[in-house]
Amino acid sequence: MKRSLHSGHGHVLLASFVGTSIEFYDFYIYATAASLVLGQLFFPASSATGQQIAAFATMAVAFVARPVGAALFGHFGDRVGRKSTLVASLLTMGLSTTLIAILPTYEQAGLWAPLALCTLRFGQGVGLGGEWGGAALLAIENAPRGWRARYGMFPQLGAPAGLFVANGVFLAIGEWVTPMQFYVWGWRIPFALSALLVAFGLYIRLTVAETPAFTAARNQAAPPRVPIAELVSVHAKAIIAGTIGAIGCFVLYYVATAFTLSYAVKALGYSMQLALAAQLAAIPFLVLGIFLAAWLADTRFGEWRVLAGGCAGAILAGCLISPMIESGSPVLLFAYIALALLTMGFAYGPLSGWLPTLFPARVRYTGVSLSFNLAGTLGGGLTPIVATALSARGGLGPVGLYASCGAALSLFALLSIRRKAAVSE
Repeated sequence: MKRSLHSGHGHVLLASFVGTSIEFYDFYIYATAASLVLGQLFFPASSATGQQIAAFATMAVAFVARPVGAALFGHFGDRVGRKSTLVASLLTMGLSTTLIAILPTYEQAGLWAPLALCTLRFGQGVGLGGEWGGAALLAIENAPRGWRARYGMFPQLGAPAGLFVANGVFLAIGEWVTPMQFYVWGWRIPFALSALLVAFGLYIRLTVAETPAFTAARNQAAPPRVPIAELVSVHAKAIIAGTIGAIGCFVLYYVATAFTLSYAVKALGYSMQLALAAQLAAIPFLVLGIFLAAWLADTRFGEWRVLAGGCAGAILAGCLISPMIESGSPVLLFAYIALALLTMGFAYGPLSGWLPTLFPARVRYTGVSLSFNLAGTLGGGLTPIVATALSARGGLGPVGLYASCGAALSLFALLSIRRKAAVSE
């Protein structure tokens, strides 16, 4: 009998979606707070640009931590199993996020404040480093034949869901409190709310079963003693290809969200509410891009070709940032974010189906996690910092060129590998 999306896997797909939604909510509320207030609150007064770069530098701390989390949780994901590792990664990030809500500021604690912020930010990164790969495998290792990309889109949909909730919470708080109240204590509320979301996510995650692919691999042979050692020695080319192939979508995403939010409010004079509302209204375009990419990957072109098309579109999106955003039109601000997120859906949506094809099941958790998070570190961790510095010197033209170059690099990697290995059954 032909299996479909509705063949009893709904709970597994919900677990992969809910967990990544919470993880990305945690990550995005930090990006939003860093764009708006963390620089002023946690770093000594210098120039406004200096404080903003310092705040974005704390974002980079988590990206540096993500490969650490990928290696750590990948080790247990390949040796112990997907389910228990996913529970541990969710707890790690959720606890780190919640504690940010009660941190003292620089005025209250001096240098201890940014040190504590960076420590918790590192914990966020470690947790996310083990989250995405496991959620992707939970979905695609349960997928019926011909449904890999559509099953794999569920953890990808956690990105727009987390972004939507994060922006919605900040937008509601901005309407509820005064700007001074938001600056003093309002920004802490989204971090505190993370505790409730994590509790819900844990309830869902604890009730799923282990994936068939991991169970089969464990029955065939003992798991590797050190998965990352086997991965690096045998599958180094796949790690490089997977990493570079995913860089472009991260560059475009963080230019279109974290950097654009900061630039619109602080350089162009838009209100926080208007800039957040523009992002919120553009999120459905990211969802649409992920849906279309998954459908096209399964039914027409395969993940590799869809990813290549998404990277080509991202090159064009980089060229449009300056004329659209610097126009001073709120409509064009929204249009650019919507276009960038739609394009990002094609460069991001099929990753959860494509990356696992590069690695065998016995080291797949480590391989997928390491590739994805190295790409996040290289493509996302430095992007807000670089974009802020470039815009301060030359406006948005150099920022757009930076985004286009990141997408071109990924397209080159995809064209070079052209590898479409089948996922082990």
